Amino acid sequence: MPLTPATQVHTAPLVALGLLGGYAVARETGLRPLGGVVLAAAGTYAGRTWLARRGPAVTAALGALYVLGFGASHPLAKRIGAWPSVLAVTAVATGASWALVDRR
Repeated sequence: MPLTPATQVHTAPLVALGLLGGYAVARETGLRPLGGVVLAAAGTYAGRTWLARRGPAVTAALGALYVLGFGASHPLAKRIGAWPSVLAVTAVATGASWALVDRR
């Protein structure tokens, strides 16, 4: 099965899938590394489009936001709860991906 050309992929849903799906998989299975696989796969697939459509600088910025969002969700969860934390960082990362890549 061939991959969709990178320039035709919408990345905001991939970012949401990676962050929300990765958390849900880790939580429901109890296997944190499996959630990491979901996170990494979606992030890599989104990164392929970021690079093709916007170049290395935007790819680096969005990749950093994606990874930092994942990391920031952990301490944020202690303050506002796990799901609200994941939803908040997902909203930021998804919005940035849409604004910088998908809407163009």
